[in-house]
Amino acid sequence: LKVLRHEEFEEGCKASCNGPYDGKWSKTMVGYGPEDNHFVAELTYNYGIGEYRLGNDFLGITLVSRQAVSNAKKMGWPLKEVTSGVFEAEAPGGYKFYLEDKEQLKQDPVLKVTLGVSDLQKSVSYWSGLLGMKIYEKDEEKQRALLGYADNQCKLELKAVGGAVDHGTAFGRIAFSCAKEELPNIEALMKKENQKILTPLVSLDTPGKATVQVVILADPDGHEICFVGDEAFRELSKVDPNGDKLLDDAMAADKSDKWFAEHNMKKIAA
Repeated sequence: LKVLRHEEFEEGCKASCNGPYDGKWSKTMVGYGPEDNHFVAELTYNYGIGEYRLGNDFLGITLVSRQAVSNAKKMGWPLKEVTSGVFEAEAPGGYKFYLEDKEQLKQDPVLKVTLGVSDLQKSVSYWSGLLGMKIYEKDEEKQRALLGYADNQCKLELKAVGGAVDHGTAFGRIAFSCAKEELPNIEALMKKENQKILTPLVSLDTPGKATVQVVILADPDGHEICFVGDEAFRELSKVDPNGDKLLDDAMAADKSDKWFAEHNMKKIAA
């Protein structure tokens, strides 16, 4: 994965982009290619938080990469073969990655993101019936469904967890870009259907960059969904050739561990 851009913020986001933490934070976008045509992960770092409690809401990312499997084996990174040719790896924060040991696709290697749900049918109705996703697969026996907006894009897998969905304290959301004029329609539909709107249509500023409009929703299990106006987002999401350097500089300047140690304190656990 490549660092596509890195940004630092002195205070919390008014759309809770960094979770419910009102302090200095940063975000780093990483992916196999530009956000315009690749799935991209947004890594948020809250300077005063030392660890998070994970729930059962985010169940992992599946990608095709023989190179990733090879890298893990060379580094001695623990791998567990869950099905033939598919290995489970756990990132330092506890997040799961499922690596298919095949040649990396010419298209985006990220195949799907898996979210836990409490009622598969209810969730499929929301994501398909209301948000317009196409159902690619549905397996009642295994209590899973695969949905997406396009054949050549990363898919969303919904998987029943056999009970309530626990979001822990790490927080996160899935974002989609769409035409700006669609945002009021999405908001109006959710109001009409009495669905949860976490952040009504709002403009978000990024210093020195484009101002984007967003609407943030919550599905029946509280998974956050952000729809972003595409026109401004294309400007905001351009790959920054200085991304790696900005990230390296920020990590070098982050003396929070030293400050906490000098004051005989630990970073708080969220």
